Amino acid sequence: MIGFVGGLLDGLRTLWDGLWRVPGVVTDWSSYRSFWVYLTEREGLGEVLGVAREHAQLVLMSMAWAVTVGLVVGIVIHRVRVLRPPALGLASVFLTLPSLALFAIFVPVVGIGDRGPLIALFMYSLLPVIRNTVTGLVEVDQSIVESARGMGLSAVQRLLRIELPLAFPVILTGVRVATLLNTGIAAIAVLVGGSGLGVYIQEGLTRYPLPNSVEAMWIAVVFSVGLALVFDLAFAILRRLTTSKGLQP
Repeated sequence: MIGFVGGLLDGLRTLWDGLWRVPGVVTDWSSYRSFWVYLTEREGLGEVLGVAREHAQLVLMSMAWAVTVGLVVGIVIHRVRVLRPPALGLASVFLTLPSLALFAIFVPVVGIGDRGPLIALFMYSLLPVIRNTVTGLVEVDQSIVESARGMGLSAVQRLLRIELPLAFPVILTGVRVATLLNTGIAAIAVLVGGSGLGVYIQEGLTRYPLPNSVEAMWIAVVFSVGLALVFDLAFAILRRLTTSKGLQP
């Protein structure tokens, strides 16, 4: 117990010491110049954007599968409530698994490359999509559903024309959260032979503290954040364009 408390205090002290250095790093304009020179002259903006595109493809492919499976599972467990706890519990377990360990698990099965990270990112995305699908469908006003039933709409028609459109903003929020989560996690795909912006993190850590090692890591950070902001903006626009004014905040 004493050792645990001592380790915790050492960690807090290290964090405090690091925080004191942040203002100096932020105000060091020579670092910005060095980063810009590395980006435009050493690596080349076109090369970095190509790697960022690979990163985006990795995220979007995993999300395409997660949305397809998550929607189906969410609809099923909304209808069959007894399946809801085990399905959500299993998806929750996926999200608690350490990312690097989960990526590495698939190496003996699918080999190195993007296939393992795709499976892992798909698993991480399921919980937000499934949970928000169920939540969105539960929050649909049942009087509207009953009115549609009275008008002769079948269960499938009610789902496609009434329930899913009304639940869409909540479902889209789940997809948005999962996409932003995967944008960050995908950076470690390079450790199992995958592609993406993690190559610059690996390069920087391997060469640190040699010249341009920090700049390489900053490329991964800056473009990962930029990619996440682009995704977030795209989802905000999509929600604005596809949600009726009565459902918009």
